Amino acid sequence: MKSRYGLLFALLYSTFGFAQKPAEISIISDNDLYTSPINDQYYTNGIELIYRYLGNSKNENVAKKITEFRLGQYIYNPQSVRAADINVNDRPFAGYLFAEAGINTFYKNESVLKLNFQGGVVGPESYAEQLQRGLHKIIGYPTVQGWQYQITTTIAAQAQAVYSHKILSGRFHENVDFHVQGELNVGTIWMGASVGPMMRISLKRELLPMYDSALHGAALNIDKELSRQQRELFLYINPVLNYQNYDATILGSMFNNNSPVTFPLIPFRFNAEAGVKYRYNNWTYSYSFNYRSKELTNRVITGYYYGSIVLSYRL
Repeated sequence: MKSRYGLLFALLYSTFGFAQKPAEISIISDNDLYTSPINDQYYTNGIELIYRYLGNSKNENVAKKITEFRLGQYIYNPQSVRAADINVNDRPFAGYLFAEAGINTFYKNESVLKLNFQGGVVGPESYAEQLQRGLHKIIGYPTVQGWQYQITTTIAAQAQAVYSHKILSGRFHENVDFHVQGELNVGTIWMGASVGPMMRISLKRELLPMYDSALHGAALNIDKELSRQQRELFLYINPVLNYQNYDATILGSMFNNNSPVTFPLIPFRFNAEAGVKYRYNNWTYSYSFNYRSKELTNRVITGYYYGSIVLSYRL
């Protein structure tokens, strides 16, 4: 009985402790329909819910440390939603359901280091089929056919590291700045790396330093009033070269060969993201256009694009 009360006290204490810290909640919605009403293929829908709060750091080189929790689901389809014939599947059906925890460290020199860990599942247990059928029914789109060929159950255990470093800081710093970003993914779902430049272009006033900018989720501040008063309106552009060694949503599980539709990967790809972020009072709004080049090998596959909408509120 004492152990139960102790556990309950610990949970209440941790929850109360989180509530006292500056925090932010966000929702991310990805969909190819955000770029075209007739574009509905490959990475077709994604949803993420995020809670982040400001932590403490004794490192004099660190401006800010933010802890982040995330729940999400990604849905992947072939080019046609009428894929009851297995030969029409130019990309496997797949769903990915996951939970994530991570630490984002923002340095005073405007470098950023993100370390994230995910657990989840690819396969029928992701409920991707049920969600997509429900959404299509609500908006009057055709019923999706072919989910019986989806990637079979694969347990997800992922680690991700993202690092961003500011360059040319002596020449550009007020309305334009440049960064080099790298990303590494290791796990049972994805194994790959990306690198590329990133540029911010202010549309209204001087750019905030990266450790105060909403670009990487650093809008939180010990002084909540200061955070509320800070304003941002900027464009950003981030082209990257991606090397992908493994992708369970295309190759199937690394532990078995049970998935009915799989394809070999194209290892080297070109990806790009361009968007706009607007921050006012406690709100941040964002829209981005995302392009992905061909990811796998067959005679039909093409590159694709989708839109991403982000809405954040600081508590």
